[in-house]
This record gives sequence, structure tokens and C-alpha cells, in this order.
Amino acid sequence: MTIQRVLHAIDGISTFTGKAASWLIIGLMTLVCVEVFKRYIMNMPTAWIFDASNMFYGTLFMMCGAYTLAQNGHVRGDFLYSSMKPRTQALLDLILYIVFFLPGICALIYAGWDFASDSWRINEHSNTTADGPPVYHFKTIIPIAGALLLLQGAAEIIRAIMCLKTGEWPSRLKDVSEIDVVEEQLANSEYVDEESRKIAIEHAQDIEEAARQRGMGGDLLK
Repeated sequence: MTIQRVLHAIDGISTFTGKAASWLIIGLMTLVCVEVFKRYIMNMPTAWIFDASNMFYGTLFMMCGAYTLAQNGHVRGDFLYSSMKPRTQALLDLILYIVFFLPGICALIYAGWDFASDSWRINEHSNTTADGPPVYHFKTIIPIAGALLLLQGAAEIIRAIMCLKTGEWPSRLKDVSEIDVVEEQLANSEYVDEESRKIAIEHAQDIEEAARQRGMGGDLLK
């Protein structure tokens, strides 16, 4: 198995867990809609709704962290980063991952494991209400999400090392992405001829792909 296949396998794990967790938004939406109906139509509010909605959203947020990293979707201040050559970007990424990312995520896993184990040991329940729901299963998500982030972070470190050696960013496992605004406007415009529209859309897709690969860096600078 080549290194590229290993990277894509890790991307696949992060993508699978992120997409699986995304279904929680359906549960959260259903929960809120039912509670609104009960509270304002039937005058039967649920005491633990705040805890439940926090658990749904918190789990979704944490479990999608590795997926977002795999898709290079985390917020990046790329005012200077985008003008750097790929090797410079890779060196900067490698330093930041080693200095900040690895210690932070390892601390998250360590602390999260303690929180989760203590919560299971005492059969912890929420104290927001008199008969709050259990929270030990929710706290278990903390070390799991941290482990997934650490795994994806290892893939990003390998990518940075490969880029330092080759001068090019390794490919990522592709997934669906938002429609570029420029592409959408061109596709719907009646004042642009078909050939110009096709060229512009292809160019917009190339820009979007390059941006997704490495924050507007990579191939655009060569």
C-alpha cells in the first residue's frame, strides 16, 4: 500500500464519521420542532430539552472536526499563506502541527478520557433539572473525536513532509463541495455565450479545487 493510499484511507475514515454524524442534524431539527409544538401549542414544555439539544449539537460539532480537517475546511488566515510556495506552506504547516496541534489534541484526548471515565463511574446525570438526562455517553465523544482528529492530523503531517520533498501537495479524497458563486452566476446568465460560460466554469472549478487542496496555494503558484 502506497503512502497516497494510506492518506486516502485516513481521509475516508474521517469522511465516513463526519457524514455519519451529520445525520444528527435531522434528530436535532426534529427535537426542536417537537418541543416548539409541545411548548407553544400544547403548553407541555420538556425540562431536559436544553440538555438534549446541547448533546446533539455538541456531538455533531466534535465528530465533524476530523472530516473538516480532511477537506481542508477549517478557517485559515491565508493573507500571507496563499502567496507562499508549496514547500514554504508545508514547512509552516509542519511547524504549527508539531508545536500547537499535537500537544493540544493529545491534551484533549487525555483530559476527555478522564472526564468520560469519571462520568461513567459515577453514573453522571445533568444537574440542569431535577431529573436530568445521563451525560456519560456524551462525554465519551470527547476522546473519540480527539482520536479521530489526531489520526487525521497525522495524515496532514505526512502530506506536509511529502510536499517538502516533492514541492507539490498530495491529493485529497474528494467530496461534495459548495457551488462556487461565480460558477452559479455564469451558469444562469443569459448574456454569456455557451463557449465562454464553459471556459469560465472550468476555470472556476480549477480555482475551487486548488483552494480546497491547500488554501489557494499549490498548483496556482506554479
